[in-house]
Amino acid sequence: MYCEAGVLALHDQTGGKQMKRIAKFHKVSKERFTADWIDTFAQSQEEAEKVYEAIRLPKRATAGSAGYDFFAPAEFTLKPGETVKISTGIRVEMQPEWVLKCYPRSGLGFKFRLQLNNTVGIIDSDYFFSDNEGHIFAKLTNDTREDKTIQIPAGTGFMQGIFVEYGITVDDDADAVETVASEVPQINKSPEGGGVKTTYIRFSGLVLCSYCFPINALFS
Repeated sequence: MYCEAGVLALHDQTGGKQMKRIAKFHKVSKERFTADWIDTFAQSQEEAEKVYEAIRLPKRATAGSAGYDFFAPAEFTLKPGETVKISTGIRVEMQPEWVLKCYPRSGLGFKFRLQLNNTVGIIDSDYFFSDNEGHIFAKLTNDTREDKTIQIPAGTGFMQGIFVEYGITVDDDADAVETVASEVPQINKSPEGGGVKTTYIRFSGLVLCSYCFPINALFS
């Protein structure tokens, strides 16, 4: 079974091992990215658009990798003690019982003490629908104690994201929801030859995916 859009709940039969397919990465809009990029780096609109076109979606290096590598959209140089806020240009759609945890690439952390300022980045499932399109940022600091300067070439993996399933307490009563972004993502169609078309509906300010929530259950 294949689904081009929406939150996926499929299983990979590769190598005889079932892997849950519960998320999909997207690029944020060009307008969103360029606004955030220029706000940080004070570059021109043309320069920001050039960076946007070069953005790559996160990807695993091997079939056995747990982490999805986030690639630097431009070259960065961090002197000892320096910090940079990186607009990744990426948003992620996932099932509501999952979270994306972001860490520095292990090699950069091990060799240079490159640190995420919040230690571990937590991307919740409803962040996808926030008013900034769920744009994922990374704030990195060169925390070296050996006076090392870090150079991260454009297109190099600098952060990795790992999807983790979580539970809630038996007495949990959280009922707040992330408000819908001003521009709800377009519904993508399944590829030719079959597949599932995901439908989004508005319900009390929340966008729900019919693949995850049976629509009939909402009105029964």
